Amino acid sequence: MSFLATVHTDAGIGKENNQDSALQIEARTDFGDVMLSVVCDGMGGLDKGEVASATVIEAFSEWFEKELPKLIHLEDVERMIFGEWEELILDCNQKISAYADELRIKMGTTLNAILFLRGRYYIANVGDSRAYLLSDGLYQLTKDQTLVQREVDMGRLTAEKAAVSPRRNILLQCVGASPIVTPDYYSGSFAAGQVYMQCSDGFRHVVTGEEIYRYLNSQELTDERKMADNAVYLTELNKNRQEKDNITVLLVKVV
Repeated sequence: MSFLATVHTDAGIGKENNQDSALQIEARTDFGDVMLSVVCDGMGGLDKGEVASATVIEAFSEWFEKELPKLIHLEDVERMIFGEWEELILDCNQKISAYADELRIKMGTTLNAILFLRGRYYIANVGDSRAYLLSDGLYQLTKDQTLVQREVDMGRLTAEKAAVSPRRNILLQCVGASPIVTPDYYSGSFAAGQVYMQCSDGFRHVVTGEEIYRYLNSQELTDERKMADNAVYLTELNKNRQEKDNITVLLVKVV
């Protein structure tokens, strides 16, 4: 199997700088094509959120180039990937935190990474950027690390109320601004015809799941040009509906 991919990012209508960062990188190996797709939503004073998000993106890019080739043939590849990602994320957390301390500001970033390898996907998530699967419907693969999600999990808030809560952007942790970072990890099988979407939270507040599925389902995304066009369309729809946050969406179609 191989992949079609696209990424689109926009500062949005409410901010001068885009503090989101994204990465899509693909390689051909003896075990088939491999794809890494990562989105980070940075935040911080003095507009240093882009430094935090770029730091994590650069770390994952370097890992893909230098470390992944040593792992792809191993039987316990999932344990090794998640173990190395844990070290990478903790290292980024320390570096960003130290830099922020020097500037006497707070800065950090969410993280949502998906690796497609040997018929399986591997996900790491910190914060509230999300990963979705589009197959016969739209399925959220990751759970937000937010205050309102914790309230939902404890039965004190409905999912519907959480989606419009003024506290929905309060993160429980992020890379660089938390003393201890505990990523969530997910894995599963992927198949030809599926579409995987990742996004910063600015992409999903004012468009519906039905609209996302209508424009990003597998039948609609016939090639990378169509993928890019529809990603731009939904981004502009967000802006027309007055979404003020940075907006980033990444798409991977398995073919």
